[in-house]
Amino acid sequence: MLVSIVFFPPIKEGKDEEFRKWFAWSNEEFAKQKGFIGRRLLAPREGGNYAAIVEHESNETFQAMHSSPIHDEAQQKVLPLFDGYPKPHFYEVVKL
Repeated sequence: MLVSIVFFPPIKEGKDEEFRKWFAWSNEEFAKQKGFIGRRLLAPREGGNYAAIVEHESNETFQAMHSSPIHDEAQQKVLPLFDGYPKPHFYEVVKL
């Protein structure tokens, strides 16, 4: 399983609600993609920026979703809400 932790840049002033609506919409769209397991939005407890946890069956299914037209549409909708760009970090689940 592939897990990505995405650190979002600051949300532009007055765009927080729009960002949360985008996240809900994009979750619905990404859930239609093969191999998608889940995606959760994390809000900071003491100031700072949002983060997200994304889970996929494999790197291959993640890359397929990432290169899909819906991913491009989602990115075009959200980038204007940010001051900067998201920074993803990728991990493989360790099987013990």
